[in-house]
Amino acid sequence: MSNRLRGKVAVITGATSGLALATAKRFVAEGAYVFINGRRKEQLDKALKEIGRNATGVQGDAGNLADLDRLFDTVKREKGHIDVLFASAGAGEFGIPLEKVTPENFALVFDLNVRGTVFTVQKALPLLSEGASVIMTGSIASVKGIPGFSVYAASKAAVRSLARSWLLELQPRKIRVNVLSPGTIDTGIFVGTDPAIKQSFVAGIPMGRIGQPEEVANAALFLASDESSFVTGIELFVDGGTAQV
Repeated sequence: MSNRLRGKVAVITGATSGLALATAKRFVAEGAYVFINGRRKEQLDKALKEIGRNATGVQGDAGNLADLDRLFDTVKREKGHIDVLFASAGAGEFGIPLEKVTPENFALVFDLNVRGTVFTVQKALPLLSEGASVIMTGSIASVKGIPGFSVYAASKAAVRSLARSWLLELQPRKIRVNVLSPGTIDTGIFVGTDPAIKQSFVAGIPMGRIGQPEEVANAALFLASDESSFVTGIELFVDGGTAQV
């Protein structure tokens, strides 16, 4: 590793599994100290063990404002500032056509994906260093029409819109704001499913394969590091070309 985040302090929400956990591991390997949160203590403890060093876990839900306060209070007490904020926590309920969308379904998705993202970034503001990097998780669903994904897709389109406004609002502090939008990534979502279902997803990916969590972590590292110092307001797709055709 090249220590591209040497001495940096990073906060990653929802980092007990999948893409965010892979990113936390990569950030630490590149020299960062990482704070992560997650709702379930058992998963949080397991994630910290996998990361291995230079990490602090704070149990909590990124959609709960009191839990966010506790997370950032811990960061302030232990490190005093944030260089990289990755608002990664999100949720979705898929395969729900319009006629079956319920208020509960809508609230679950928008409370975490949009409300949670807004207040994660807002509550981090006092701790963000000049020149900090803010990364938010989007999705190819926000630009692709996918039946049964409308509420989730709309929530991710909202995240993309937030980045456009915030990059201007935070420019005086030289804070960069970008969106990282994964496509189909191998995070265990196909375990126990019919191989034909997995193959149907692969068929829609121009590169002909499903992505790996580490490939998303590589993209997050670019946005977090000084290598992207002139990059702000973009949506970086890590999708094997799915959203581009």
